[in-house]
Amino acid sequence: MRQTMPSLCRDCFNWQKEIPAQEQQPKRCPHCHSPRILSHPELDTLTMAHIDCDAFYASVEKRDNPDLRDKPVIIGGGQRGVVSTACYLARLYGVKSAMPMYKALQACPKAVVVKPNMSKYKEAGLKVRSMMQDLTPLVEPLSIDEAFLDLSGTQTLHGHCAAITLAKLIKKIEEEVGISASVGLSYNKSMAKIASDLDKPRGFSILGKSDTQEFLKEQPVRLIWGVGSSLEKSLHRDGLRQIKDLLPYSEDELMQRYGLMGKRLYHFIRGEDGRSVQPVSPTKSISNETTFNQDIGDFDKLSEILWNLSENVSSNLKKKKYAARTINLKLKTADFKQISRSRKSFSPTQLAEEIYQTTLPLLKELCTGQRFRLIGVGGSDLVSDEQADPKDFLDPQKEKRKKIENALDAVRNKLGQDSIVKGRSYKGPEKKS
Repeated sequence: MRQTMPSLCRDCFNWQKEIPAQEQQPKRCPHCHSPRILSHPELDTLTMAHIDCDAFYASVEKRDNPDLRDKPVIIGGGQRGVVSTACYLARLYGVKSAMPMYKALQACPKAVVVKPNMSKYKEAGLKVRSMMQDLTPLVEPLSIDEAFLDLSGTQTLHGHCAAITLAKLIKKIEEEVGISASVGLSYNKSMAKIASDLDKPRGFSILGKSDTQEFLKEQPVRLIWGVGSSLEKSLHRDGLRQIKDLLPYSEDELMQRYGLMGKRLYHFIRGEDGRSVQPVSPTKSISNETTFNQDIGDFDKLSEILWNLSENVSSNLKKKKYAARTINLKLKTADFKQISRSRKSFSPTQLAEEIYQTTLPLLKELCTGQRFRLIGVGGSDLVSDEQADPKDFLDPQKEKRKKIENALDAVRNKLGQDSIVKGRSYKGPEKKS
């Protein structure tokens, strides 16, 4: 049994290879006196990491506007929108992501609301990702602000273990990007993801093989990756509230009760996860949506917005060189009930007109007097753009529509997005008062 454990200072990177395990972890670094000390028996051998930027959108806004630094900040779309994210100060008041904005402001009336600036966030996120990829090619992004990193085999390249490499990366992100991030270090993806949430913001948590079982058994079942509110309720109804409640059941018993998810449950509660880091995650869908300042029930008004969304989805499909075999319509009612409809396209498409004409009858069918607060359009079941919009002998006008849209795209690419529009997009000259 190992009698010593290594220790790392997260500020000056002072490394102590052998601290007696029976001694209490040092409270301060003997070199720089920082209290940010890491000690763990497996600190020098673990290589799977999950990095998650802290309250990413809000952190970028606070970076760019020092006046916001000590204020609760909510990123979202105004009174009728929802919370995209909130800084940790706002979260102390109960503000959460996806919360309706009016509820967030009731909870934290002094919060500063900032509309999202996605281009700015994307720029910061790509800088962070580039720094990750400088350390290892095995980077699997989960979103703009978080990713898995597999650092196995990089010790020789960097001259030190993964823990030191990660600590240096986080400090570099803080200095060069101006935001903070938290790290979870473990032996597989599931445990690394859990670890990164244990100590935020600016956290660095470790879950090794030696302590996973003891840690997991006391955790609630909702900690299991893939357990949403519906499955959590089912587990609770069956008297299964903590992970230790699941441990007596065999894999077959869990699969009989919960289907394929039972297989995941069986392995996860034992800290088992054989998934590798996948550097390229294929795009599954491309969509665009908008939340209204006032609920809308009028079909004509909704169809105008539908066309604009169809154009945006079409533009993104073309930029990313995809075509969609399935077109999706999403609506959210005034009472936040979500309605989704999908229709298979006759052939993969990236044309705005095809997307619009596919979703228009779906919208018409749903406009029965109720009012909506959100509408969205998307394309899924994606394929290469080489398969997009082939000739259709049953629709001889399709090739003409395709040529017209390609011509419009060429003009926009040269003169700007608003340089030319279709008739249904034209609002006419503004009336003088």
